[in-house]
Amino acid sequence: MKYDANRALQLLRLGCQNAGAVFREGQEDAVRVVAEGKGRLLVVQRTGWGKSFVYFIAAKLLREAGGGAALLVSPLLALMRNQIAAAERMGLRAITINSENTEEWESAEQKILADEADILLISPERLANERFQTRVLARAAERISLLVIDEAHCISDWGHDFRPHYRLLARMIEALPGNLRLLATTATANDRVVDDLRETLGANIKVMRGDLSRRSLILQTMDIPPPARRLAWLAERLREMRGSGIIYALTVRDAERVAAWLRRCGFAAESYTSESEKRPELEQALLENKIKALVATTALGMGFDKPDLAFVIHYQSPGSVVAYYQQVGRAGRALKNAHCVLLHGAEDGDINDHFINTAFPSREEAAAVVGELKKADGLTLPELTARLNIRKSRAEKTLQLLSLESPAPVVKEGTRWRLTAAQLSESFWRRAQRLTQLRREEQKQMRECAALSSGHMRFLVAALDGDADAVREPPGSPLSEDVNPALAREAAAFLRRSFAVIKPRKMWPSGMPDGLRGKIAENENMREGRALCVWGDGGWSDLVRAGKYESGEFGEELAAACARLIAEWNPRPRPEWITCAPSLRHPDLLSGFARRLAALLALEFRAALKIKTPRPPQKEMQNSAQQARNVFGAAEVCGGVLPGAVLLVDDIMDSGWTLTFAARLLRQNGAGEVFPFVLADAAGRMQ
Repeated sequence: MKYDANRALQLLRLGCQNAGAVFREGQEDAVRVVAEGKGRLLVVQRTGWGKSFVYFIAAKLLREAGGGAALLVSPLLALMRNQIAAAERMGLRAITINSENTEEWESAEQKILADEADILLISPERLANERFQTRVLARAAERISLLVIDEAHCISDWGHDFRPHYRLLARMIEALPGNLRLLATTATANDRVVDDLRETLGANIKVMRGDLSRRSLILQTMDIPPPARRLAWLAERLREMRGSGIIYALTVRDAERVAAWLRRCGFAAESYTSESEKRPELEQALLENKIKALVATTALGMGFDKPDLAFVIHYQSPGSVVAYYQQVGRAGRALKNAHCVLLHGAEDGDINDHFINTAFPSREEAAAVVGELKKADGLTLPELTARLNIRKSRAEKTLQLLSLESPAPVVKEGTRWRLTAAQLSESFWRRAQRLTQLRREEQKQMRECAALSSGHMRFLVAALDGDADAVREPPGSPLSEDVNPALAREAAAFLRRSFAVIKPRKMWPSGMPDGLRGKIAENENMREGRALCVWGDGGWSDLVRAGKYESGEFGEELAAACARLIAEWNPRPRPEWITCAPSLRHPDLLSGFARRLAALLALEFRAALKIKTPRPPQKEMQNSAQQARNVFGAAEVCGGVLPGAVLLVDDIMDSGWTLTFAARLLRQNGAGEVFPFVLADAAGRMQ
């Protein structure tokens, strides 16, 4: 088609709502290459450069010239929501099919097949969906005029954020007609990733790379390991900083806790995680500066576009400098300067190690999964985990990764997984080993970045194989590293008030003996409970650890803290007595503590339970079914059960099944409502 420069500029101005806007360097060249169909194109440009305008304008020009709809593959729903709004300003009819809009699938599919949509946005996972493949893609494929792959580094094994489902894209591209327009975009592709993408996207692909430096960002790293001091620094500095921004945390628990602390300090702050129910509303609140800070995990990452974002602060260190570059790139797109501060903590290494160690299955896990599938004519995930001592998430990831191999040794048919005739290639393990080593190297590089006192942008640009010599220091002064001692003490007290809620189990897992299946009977179940802390959270956790593994005693300070929390909790009906979970390994540790707690609460203590059959520690059991079966029948009532409501005390909760079965025994033997109370929840730290 003939490129219309005037129309392209008009669309740019409509999209960014600026009548005087002009193309940035390289933007119009990219639009022209795509629109005129002059080969496949990979655009590597810094965050905020405007890669989305390239494919929106090209898609609109193609539609106006009579071409078919564009297909955009994008990894995050937050990105999709931002992009749909921008696309609609240009007059593009944009629709999305994703896991959060199932009620719209039918109408969306009809619009696509009726050629009433200009651009379809999907996640890479949607490509693996059988319904989408047969009902949409197969029937509309020949009419697609442009395939856009956003965040294309996710295709590459070498990319910092490799996503297994992007492997499906690589195979899809192999089958595409050579003349189909293809545009791939990313901000985070070093030379190694670009070379890998050339192989995947076609050796003749044209690569446009721009300046990766962000001159508006004032980058700092500060060594403030104690969580209380980091919280105090945040509260003090947020009062000084204009505008609104993002604070990144590594886990859901940390994001929620930081947001709660900031709210306590008077800030409008919310957490944004994979568990947040109203993510679109939270994004909009930040866009409209209705909140000071959104405390987010990587659920808010690539593609979120707020030009006036004033700061990005990392409460903990990400796993790689490339991920760090991607996240700080959210800030300062339309500002003279923006603050980006890395507050790395003592827990960062453990959390990032966990992410690295759980990225791939072990050979033993894969062999166990395949072995069980060999014995059965297909298994659901719950049925499989009931047979294996493997975490549900690990089993699920193993199945998913194996199913994405080519040829795939396992396939999913409905809800059941089955073996195929294919064998798992040794190349799978070589790739897993290579990527694990790469993540370790990235982690080391991130530690080097965190140790810098200056030159952070040069370091980041060099890591992306950009021109580090072109980097210039931004205007503006760095933020103070000082921490107010009084505020730090207040934050420490806050951390020691950050309890966790224990939710009762609702269903028995698959494969339980004695006819236990389905919903747990209400009259045999425990009620909602409390945990004084989450293991490793920087509050009471250190004292719990010391008492359990060093001194062999939970001291008076812990007992007093528990008594205060129980008084504030005030469960109803009010507990009339206390008992504790039985233990063979530490028989006096927990019972002694429960007796002291009973004295503080003026309640009677009864040692109502004892171990009947010794079992392995619960922390050695890797999934819910194994944990439940491990404690089934392990304990028995030894007398002394009272009829009133009871407080059931344990020290460290790994799964909740010990408490569930203890509560069942107590209820079956005449106890009233059972309220669980533990010192530390060890199940929720890495969530």
